[in-house]
Amino acid sequence: MKFTKKALLIAMFYTATVPAMAASVDVYGRADISVQLSDEGDGQFTEIKSNASRIGFKGTHELSQDLEVVYKAEFEVDMDGDSSDVFKGRNQYIGLRGLFGEVLLGKNDTMLKQSQGKVDIFSDHNGDIKHLWVGENRLSNTLSYKSPKFNGLQLGLTYMAEDELDGDDAYSMAVFYGDKNLKKSKFYAAVAFDSDVAGKSKDGAVSGHFDTMRATVSSKVAGITLGLMVQNQEEIETGKEMNGVMVSAKYSLDNITFKGQFQGADHKDGDNRNGITAGIDYKLAKSTKLYVFYTSFDLDTGNDEDYLAAGIQYKF
Repeated sequence: MKFTKKALLIAMFYTATVPAMAASVDVYGRADISVQLSDEGDGQFTEIKSNASRIGFKGTHELSQDLEVVYKAEFEVDMDGDSSDVFKGRNQYIGLRGLFGEVLLGKNDTMLKQSQGKVDIFSDHNGDIKHLWVGENRLSNTLSYKSPKFNGLQLGLTYMAEDELDGDDAYSMAVFYGDKNLKKSKFYAAVAFDSDVAGKSKDGAVSGHFDTMRATVSSKVAGITLGLMVQNQEEIETGKEMNGVMVSAKYSLDNITFKGQFQGADHKDGDNRNGITAGIDYKLAKSTKLYVFYTSFDLDTGNDEDYLAAGIQYKF
């Protein structure tokens, strides 16, 4: 009898725990706040700034040996109190992953945005490439597909539904090669294209619907991580074009990382805009770093901008 009871308890425990073991839920986030001296053309002012701080929930649930559900719900958190909206939606989707690759439905970064990998080393700060270029889009009403990797190559497609009677479909496509973190491959490369995707640059120079081509490559040379990105964008209605280039470099010495980045935007109507950023990170732990940076934008037809910042970033 005792053996039967023990066997029954073990069976009940196993039955109760198998679904939980098959599913995973990770809570993650990042707090990033800086104090900075900013000059956007009308004089200097100080500010405490939350730099895309976020919290999210993600996970998988195995349905069979070769099929699983994947999901994510991520929110930007206003940690400096400037906005009336404490939370703002970031990537939020659900989908399936299997031998066919991965299909996601919801709000997500376009393939062109994802193609940048880790080359934009001042992403989410003032030197982010979205300041001068279009293409850094996180769009709603999307269907995203990524193929399995074949000898390091992977294909990606984002379809954006028109969502209304008079709307237009749009597409974002990319081919990826290698590991963007440069841990599993010696270099990373991607070529991406947006077709009729709505967007704007943060500096306000351009907005509308764009056809955009972007090529990205990064590698390590003598311990220095180097990145190169080139872009051509054309606003469909006006035909106005821009050719851009961005180069980045970073070098780590013990707990210190030295970083630098240049970005240019050459508009064919004669408007040249460029920005340069230099910074230093100091790692306190795997989860935490202190940083300083200086960003300067030279804008032909707009006010020049300068930012000097010091901040802390914590990941969990």
